[in-house]
Amino acid sequence: MKLKSYIGKILFLIVVIAIAVWAIKTQEPILGLDLKGGVHIVLECEDTEAAKATPELVESTRAVIENRVNALGLSEAVVQRAGGINSKRIIVDIPGMKDPTKAEELIGKTALLQFKTEDGNVIITGADLKDVKVALSRETGHEGEAVIQFTLTSEGAKKFAEATEENVGKHIAIYLDEDLLMNPVVNEPITDGKGIIEGGFTPEKASEYVALLKGGSLPLKVEILSSEIIGPSLGEDMIKLSEKAAILAFILIALYMMAYYRFMGFLATVALTIFLLLDFGVLLLLKATFSLPAIAGIVLTLGMAVDANVIIFERIKEEIRSGKTLKTSVSLGFRKAFRTVFDSNVTTLSGAIAIIWFGTGLIKGFGITLSLGILISFFSAIFVTRLLIDIFSSTSLAKYKSIFGY
Repeated sequence: MKLKSYIGKILFLIVVIAIAVWAIKTQEPILGLDLKGGVHIVLECEDTEAAKATPELVESTRAVIENRVNALGLSEAVVQRAGGINSKRIIVDIPGMKDPTKAEELIGKTALLQFKTEDGNVIITGADLKDVKVALSRETGHEGEAVIQFTLTSEGAKKFAEATEENVGKHIAIYLDEDLLMNPVVNEPITDGKGIIEGGFTPEKASEYVALLKGGSLPLKVEILSSEIIGPSLGEDMIKLSEKAAILAFILIALYMMAYYRFMGFLATVALTIFLLLDFGVLLLLKATFSLPAIAGIVLTLGMAVDANVIIFERIKEEIRSGKTLKTSVSLGFRKAFRTVFDSNVTTLSGAIAIIWFGTGLIKGFGITLSLGILISFFSAIFVTRLLIDIFSSTSLAKYKSIFGY
């Protein structure tokens, strides 16, 4: 088979590699708390007269806290329950944050939004909000000032319209917990369910309020048991050691593969290099968080990629020893090795999926990187290695038996 018959596959591989290289060069990796440092907070949900800390309400509280920190753009934050199913403890890890006070204020607030009339009647609450976001004021004299723009649900809009119609010329105060945000006078009924909350906010304060409102009110009262800043010094040392270990391991693997399988070992090394590029590229594009367990998942999949190549090469050598030509041996070798490689990858992938499903935090990150790595290593062994060997076995190099290790 001539080289031109592989043009389509070669172009496909070049495009995939180019995308991976682009991702590696342009995307900033997100480091976990163990590598980047940040804030580590331990919370305890408390029983009150209004609500008991049942497992369901503890989980709801965890979800609200997670929504709050994510609304601030901290998508790499990890919010998880600690202990067994009846545990009331929640752990919050926010990589990169250096101010635990800000995190405590954001997490600990009840975030109950209330619109009240002058006689204290509650018209609507945060539960009636459909959307809320930061905007810039266009009011004369306050141009460019940060404000909170909100849209109500259909039911909330109906209640608000009725209340504003009944209170024209009177004040309607807006509270977040016990803080008075504003106390405007109703000039005319508001029927479109939209409004603006002003209060001389800084952009940061407005963003914090929006995060609280988007996350919703806490179902339970929480007590902050501990709050500490985790320094990145350990992470920096581990990154340097990991880089050295990875380079040394890759060199040793490459030398062994080339010494034992000769030219096929060299092609396998090229395929492993492509595997690493694709693996890192995909993780960066998916905004995966790199932690020590996640890096362990990458290393494990590199070992599986090597193992797949070893199985394939041994099958090829068996066919060659039986007297078949190199091209026929390559075809049969891949065909016979496919089932073994496929089965080993599926069994490991099943375990990784279980880790993702039942795990949390760093353990879940390990499962995600392991799963992606398994899929990419399978592609590397079956497609990339096969393509490289097919190309070179179709050239004049195929007649030099020694360089192919047989």
